[in-house]
Order: sequence, then C-alpha cells, then structure tokens
Amino acid sequence: MKIVEIAPRRKLPIYAALVKREAEIRNNGRGTFSRKGRVRAGAATWSHKRFKGTVSLSRGNTELVSAKVRSPTPDDEGGLLKAFLGFVDRHFGTQVATITIHYH
Repeated sequence: MKIVEIAPRRKLPIYAALVKREAEIRNNGRGTFSRKGRVRAGAATWSHKRFKGTVSLSRGNTELVSAKVRSPTPDDEGGLLKAFLGFVDRHFGTQVATITIHYH
C-alpha cells in the first residue's frame, strides 16, 4: 500500500475538483478511472480500467488530500500509482504545491 498526500497551493479545494473532473470525464464516455461504492462527503473510492486495485481518496484538514493506493499485486499497484499521479499532474499540476508518497 502507498499513501499519497497532495497539498494544494493557497488552500484551493482540490479534493472537490478531483472528484468533479473524474465525473466529467466519465460522463463523456472517456477516462480510465471510475468511482465505485456509495457517495460519501469527503471520501471517494476509484478503480482503474486496466489495473486491479483501488485508490481511496479522503479530504483532510486544510484541504490536504490523502489517497491510499492498494492492489493485490505489486505490478498493478505501481501502474495504479503512476496512473493516479498522471491524472493529478495532467489536470491539476498548476494547483498542487507538493505531493508526498509514503510506502507501507
């Protein structure tokens, strides 16, 4: 399991923007991530089309976003992490101050 912490610039609401952007892409019939499970305030779980596993997002204090990347196989976990970081960089690269990855 890997935990990714995303700190936005100037306390921008990046969690809401991530969830909204994923929904927009999915509603247009594109994208590789899809939301699964029930809708909860401040938390979401995404799965990927190609890689097994999930990315569990949660909003923390001061708009810090925490994402737990889990997969049963190390190869899929690495691919899932790379895909998630690519999504964040592509759509919100200018709004992110730091990204920290904790390996567990």
